[in-house]
Amino acid sequence: MKITSNTLKSQLASSVAASRNARAASGASASAGSEKGAAVDLSPAARNLAALQNSDGDINVAKVQELRDAIASGQLKFDTSRIASGLIASARELLK
Repeated sequence: MKITSNTLKSQLASSVAASRNARAASGASASAGSEKGAAVDLSPAARNLAALQNSDGDINVAKVQELRDAIASGQLKFDTSRIASGLIASARELLK
């Protein structure tokens, strides 16, 4: 039997589909058998990551809206030559 990339892809796709169906079936039977939710105990590192992900204090919404308004009205000007110089300097630094 000749193995081609198409054969491998189709075998992989059928394997993934079968495992998804099996997980869905076991999840459906488990949830049908009990109405309680599963308890999950997170490690301190996982709790810290979840807290970082859910934090809304990262973005100053008022400042973002102020910048959007300034851009829309044309009041905010960008110095494109300064931006270009900074990008070139960063590229040179990376190439060293």
